[in-house]
Amino acid sequence: MFPEMREKYTTTMAPSESTPLLRVVDVAPQRHRYPHHKLRRFCTFSLGMLLITSLILFLLPSAVFPREHGSIWSYFPGAHPFPHKSWPHGYGLSYEELQAILQTTPSAEKAREWSSYYTAGPHLAGKNLSQAIWTQERWQEFGVEETSIVAYDVYLNYPLDHRLALLKKTKDKTEITFEASLEEDVLDEDHTSGLPDRVPTFHGYSASGNVTASFVYVNYGSYDDYQDLINANVSLAGKIAIAKYGHIFRGLKVMRAQELGMVGVILYDDPQQDGEITEDNGYKAYPDGPARNPSAVQRGSTLFLSIAPGDPTTPGWPSKPGCDRVDPRNLIPSIPSIPISYKEAIPLLKALNGYGPKASDFGKSWQGGKLGSKGVEYNIGPSPNDVVINLYNEQKYTTTPLWNVIGVIKGAIPDEVVILGNHRDAWIAGGAGDPNSGSAVLNEVVRSFGKALKAGWKPLRTIVFASWDGEEYGLLGSTEWVEDQLPWLSKANVAYLNVDVAASGTVLGPKASPLLNNVIYEVTGLVQSPNQTVKGQTVRDVWNGHIGTMGSGSDFTAFQDFAGVASFDLGFSRGPTDPVYHYHSNYDSFDWMDRFGDPGWLYHEACTKLWSLAAAKLVETPVLSLSASDYGVGLGQYLKNIKPGAEHLPGGGFDFGSLDGAIAEFQAAAKQFDAYAADLASQLDEDLPWYLWWKKVKLYFQARVVNDKYKALERAFLYEPGLDGRSWFKHVVFAPGLWTGYSGATYPGLVESFDAGDWENAQKWRSIIIERLEAATKVLQ
Repeated sequence: MFPEMREKYTTTMAPSESTPLLRVVDVAPQRHRYPHHKLRRFCTFSLGMLLITSLILFLLPSAVFPREHGSIWSYFPGAHPFPHKSWPHGYGLSYEELQAILQTTPSAEKAREWSSYYTAGPHLAGKNLSQAIWTQERWQEFGVEETSIVAYDVYLNYPLDHRLALLKKTKDKTEITFEASLEEDVLDEDHTSGLPDRVPTFHGYSASGNVTASFVYVNYGSYDDYQDLINANVSLAGKIAIAKYGHIFRGLKVMRAQELGMVGVILYDDPQQDGEITEDNGYKAYPDGPARNPSAVQRGSTLFLSIAPGDPTTPGWPSKPGCDRVDPRNLIPSIPSIPISYKEAIPLLKALNGYGPKASDFGKSWQGGKLGSKGVEYNIGPSPNDVVINLYNEQKYTTTPLWNVIGVIKGAIPDEVVILGNHRDAWIAGGAGDPNSGSAVLNEVVRSFGKALKAGWKPLRTIVFASWDGEEYGLLGSTEWVEDQLPWLSKANVAYLNVDVAASGTVLGPKASPLLNNVIYEVTGLVQSPNQTVKGQTVRDVWNGHIGTMGSGSDFTAFQDFAGVASFDLGFSRGPTDPVYHYHSNYDSFDWMDRFGDPGWLYHEACTKLWSLAAAKLVETPVLSLSASDYGVGLGQYLKNIKPGAEHLPGGGFDFGSLDGAIAEFQAAAKQFDAYAADLASQLDEDLPWYLWWKKVKLYFQARVVNDKYKALERAFLYEPGLDGRSWFKHVVFAPGLWTGYSGATYPGLVESFDAGDWENAQKWRSIIIERLEAATKVLQ
């Protein structure tokens, strides 16, 4: 049978005994159900490993894989956790290339140009909108496009009228024996001294009043000076005080006189503070020489600055339209005051000759007045009842806008911010030293960073530039802005770098939070000194290396003492052989600066470089260049300095052991933390292979954590209820001295308790400081 026939038969025949129940079934060739089985197995394996890895990573503590400012997914290939693609190196420019731009761009000629503009006419607080707009336009031209004007409505005064006369009373009449002009001489050699709209001599926040009374010479008008007079049984109540400027903030001279029942205050600059550069020593007076012009008058604020800066009607909150306001009586004087020249103080002081004790009868701090050659014997008084002074002061108080100029260069890390600030307002048409040497320098700083932007650079951290208004009256513009921006500043602000007077002499005099000491030491070693005795000397080479403690008197105050932001203030000030600086006088002018203050404008240029390089250091280094160890050293030294003050406590024997221990623990933690930060920074230079991508991610997050801790450290020293009697000041380590204002006090709560002889309060503040030290130590652990 043919095969075809057999197959056909087999498939159709019925079952039989030889083929029981068997059937032939057609089977097709086997085919694979999943043609991509290898890919499937690979995907299955990968997803499984991903799930297992994710579970392990989520279960691992963040100390192993830190993820603050990111998430666990940041460790997976393809994630982009870094602030920019070039991290930890610079974006667009290397750090060295940025430094080179900041070193080569600043120009003495440009600084002179900016100064010429700012000093050309009056620019009192609240009366300089045109300058604010001009500054905004310049910064935008430089490349800082995000520049705006931020306004606040502040309470302040402007002068209307004044008079000061020495009177001789008789039974029938009152004779005017001397009447002060209350003017500064107009000088042909100083073109802004004779402007028709020049600012009169007056005090910010002085009270209006018209008083006639006997008068008393009170030396510098410090708390101790007044106490010396009380101890000598000199009658003060109902009298007018004549005081020298210097040693303490002028507002505190008036505050203490007011507390003692005095009815007015007259302030003058004695040539004593000019050192060797006086007419008595053969130096010619300005404009013919470097000595003080006898008609120079120092204007200034009499706000009670050590109680609270800022708008006295809104202490602690921003002065916005429609905001709540309080009576300012506790922050500004209720008695009139007036500033005069030493030339016009002479007749008043001579009228005291022969009355009361002499300054020479008191301690060392009363000695040294330099008007003896003019016939002044420095008698204390009081003057007899028939020799009196009439002091008339009329001020207009108003609520008016002021204008801060704020420029922003956004960085790749938005919550790490460095702020640079200078105030723009001045008491006079000039202000070539205070503040517009700093204003000119700030323009050069902005221009330098603008040039870097145009070269393709983008900063790692955000930079904010601030041109403040209202500083002279009491740090108004900066304080209101800090109060307004406090939540953001508390979260983001790394440091505030202030320059008020950039150049009024040849001596560098920085003040700083110890966190910033290293930054100052580094950048001063990078900038060439304008006064080299050996070729190639840097600013660091000719500087004595001293960094002062933070007090008040400039715009860093709200940042350091209210917001807890590490701050510095720097500039070149007058040395012992430098020309006399006419502070807050018409002669702080462009002409004085051009001829005497900084003739080559090289100190302006040097300050620009210092400021720019300090900012760059803080903006660009992946691990912040701060030093907790320096803070620890400072804390120990500050305590050592104040320990003798405990002798004022009844019985003595104050126990500093617990404070010493808390500081020692902080120092140990700070040293360990700085070492860890330095090691972390050194690892960033390692060239990691691609398969260790996760290690670079880990380093980034570790750096962010370190930076957060450095940023939080200064905040840890804030005590929210504030200092006794001046709750605006929150910092337990730094504050202006209660009775100094300008100079810094350390551990102010404790020092003030010692001075008051208050055992219980001293113990309270010891506990508060220890608590804050422990909090700061915890930040670093």
